[in-house]
Amino acid sequence: MNKSTKIIIGVAAVAVVGVGIYAATTHKSSTATQANVAAKLGLVLDVGGVDDHSFNQSAWEGAKQYAKVNQLQAGQNKPVTYFTASDHSDLDQNFNLATKNKQYKIVYGIGYSLNQPITKSAKLNPKQKFVLVDDIVTNRPNVASVMFRSEQSSYLAGVAAATKAQKNNEKKIGFIGGIHGNIIDAFDAGFEAGVKATDSSLTVEKQYANSFTDSAKGKTIAAAMYASGIKTIFAAAGFVGNGAFSEAKAENSKLTADSKDRLYIIGVDRDQKSDGAYTSKDGKKATSTLASSITSVGDGVKNIAETYNKNKTFPGGKTIAYGLKENGVYLTDSELTAAEAAAVKKAQKAIINGTIKVPNHPKGSQFDQKF
Repeated sequence: MNKSTKIIIGVAAVAVVGVGIYAATTHKSSTATQANVAAKLGLVLDVGGVDDHSFNQSAWEGAKQYAKVNQLQAGQNKPVTYFTASDHSDLDQNFNLATKNKQYKIVYGIGYSLNQPITKSAKLNPKQKFVLVDDIVTNRPNVASVMFRSEQSSYLAGVAAATKAQKNNEKKIGFIGGIHGNIIDAFDAGFEAGVKATDSSLTVEKQYANSFTDSAKGKTIAAAMYASGIKTIFAAAGFVGNGAFSEAKAENSKLTADSKDRLYIIGVDRDQKSDGAYTSKDGKKATSTLASSITSVGDGVKNIAETYNKNKTFPGGKTIAYGLKENGVYLTDSELTAAEAAAVKKAQKAIINGTIKVPNHPKGSQFDQKF
């Protein structure tokens, strides 16, 4: 299908759960006067770096867009900045740096593993505004939580993968997870539900890397899956997924562009079409990326800051949830066939109108977070 539009139905809105209602709206400052009062932002990133091709990078891209609109400089030690961690032991220190001198109006924690350090920092700095992205902080009036219904976009990824598998008479599809937990549960459960709803005879083979940073392990897992006959893999594993992409590209480069043995991979959090790019054996440019399950992390970062700039309100103590209906998650469709895109569009409509209820935990999971 030769188009690059997002598969999105409905209007932009924000669903809020927890204590109270909060409307997340955006506001673009266009004058120097407004820029002078725009909130300065500090992003404390999870391990993996600012260019992890996933969650951290998506968050930072949103922050840079915010900075551009509000005529603020973005970069390390700038009015809109980020703090990187080589290890989780760095996170407490990074929050200390971000809150030092109170120069950043809003301090963000990017990723669920920052729950404990951001909660600690919020207690030490009760007047500082914090936002945790991808997990929920309870009983802290100065912390807003932003969640994404990733199970919904993952369901669509499952529909796309299963539709392709049906056409090619395949029997199984692969899933690579990072570390077991509430967040990856959503990708796992949603993807499998989408596959099974499309074709109950298909098997989803799953393997977890127990890491979000070991790209070599991702490559090894993907190699084993592809060797077993799996043609499509969904990797929800942060930097680990980069290794899976490398394996798909390496194998596809040995084939002609139109080979029936071509392998596919589904990206996560940001559009990873370019990450799957390769040159085929017959010299043609192509991509291994079937689609990407997008989490609009950057929009979550931007929206709270823009709303604060507009009316000085902050959703402290509340949880803001973005799903398909709110345009907070979606599936890219530029590499889907017409049949695959049609199946995805049909499923998306059903999710938005409530006909399809997507699980956010696989059967037997020890995790049970709801929002």
